[in-house]
Amino acid sequence: MTITTIAPTNPAATGPSATSSAPSLIEVRDTLRQMLAVLQQERHALAGMDLDLIMGCASNKASLCGTLAEVDMALVDEECRGLLDAARRLNEANRKVRNLIAANVSARLDALTGNAQLYRANSAQIYRLRSA
Repeated sequence: MTITTIAPTNPAATGPSATSSAPSLIEVRDTLRQMLAVLQQERHALAGMDLDLIMGCASNKASLCGTLAEVDMALVDEECRGLLDAARRLNEANRKVRNLIAANVSARLDALTGNAQLYRANSAQIYRLRSA
């Protein structure tokens, strides 16, 4: 499996003077487009259950978030807001997929072991808590 590393567009973000220069509007847009590409890549990795690629995407997202953390909010224009909204939707969709995978794994483990979920209260306990 191949992990594609997407380097931040702001070269200062990786150097010792990372906090001295904020990204320009063009760099912000490029970074947001890179984030969208990484989120799409993560979606495909989740669908294929490719753990190496999932971890690579997590690393890339963290790096891109570091670059975006330096952005001056005055640079965020309509195009950037649209890119941000698209990234937020993709990230949320990927989060839901991750949660579904985790729930499926948990259910399969419970079925194999014959144990109920550890954190679920039974109805008698819930009734006692409500009537107390």
